[in-house]
Amino acid sequence: MPGKNDLFKVTVNGFDFEITREKAEAIDLVTESPGNFHLIQEHRSVKAKLVEADRTGKNQTIEIDGENYAVAIRDELDQVLDQMGFDTAGGKHIKEIKAPMPGLVLEIAVAEGQSVLEGDKILILVAMKMENSIMIHADATIKRIAVTVGQAVDKGQLLVELD
Repeated sequence: MPGKNDLFKVTVNGFDFEITREKAEAIDLVTESPGNFHLIQEHRSVKAKLVEADRTGKNQTIEIDGENYAVAIRDELDQVLDQMGFDTAGGKHIKEIKAPMPGLVLEIAVAEGQSVLEGDKILILVAMKMENSIMIHADATIKRIAVTVGQAVDKGQLLVELD
């Protein structure tokens, strides 16, 4: 369940910002027509137009005063998946899978050169006495397995490289 202190990471034209759900919901934003908005921020009136958005709505191009801004919004789930090496918002090709937490590699379910489909199990990582199945979130081919069964890994450590 989302909380008021959920943290969003927002990137605008390469500059990173953080905003809580509470502050985002407090923004005075009015939809004037589909794709056209009016915003009052710090006693300043701003008109914005949605120029383009991906299918998830997390990557957008917004026009303000004739200038386009590339905006990427990452919620907490997106941020965790990014740390694991997945990319949910952009539909980009996944290049690597990283450990979401420190743990011990219990099982490797794939081999180098193997083609895998979205939802396939890659490996099992034991952390805090719990087995965590690491699954793939897009079709890919295993390029290199960077760990071995029984190996201890740190959070963010490379587990598998993909083609």
